[in-house]
Amino acid sequence: MKMKLLTMTLRNQLVANGLRQEPVRGTEHEIDFQPVVKLFSPDGSATWLLSEILADDPDLAFGLCDLGMQCPELGLVRISELESVRGALGLPLERDLFFEADKTILEYAREAWTHGRIRA
Repeated sequence: MKMKLLTMTLRNQLVANGLRQEPVRGTEHEIDFQPVVKLFSPDGSATWLLSEILADDPDLAFGLCDLGMQCPELGLVRISELESVRGALGLPLERDLFFEADKTILEYAREAWTHGRIRA
């Protein structure tokens, strides 16, 4: 059975973060949320930490993306694209069931930029 990347609970939390961020997006008051979910390629080195879904596009998430090329970046990604990603052996992305954020998305990003990869 295929695992859903985002449960309804996770999706609701990501949407709630996006709604809280919307009025302050692009200002000095942007909220630095902790990531809600970690997705990874079980047959590759790609990892995504997602912290919010944009209020005006339920398919667009913000987070830290690391495709395994030593240049992780903060940005937007389409959830529908993540659902279609397959690794080297054809395996779909998985959700880290044991992931619990212990810092904000920006703190994870700074650490990833220092080490060339997400360390979560």
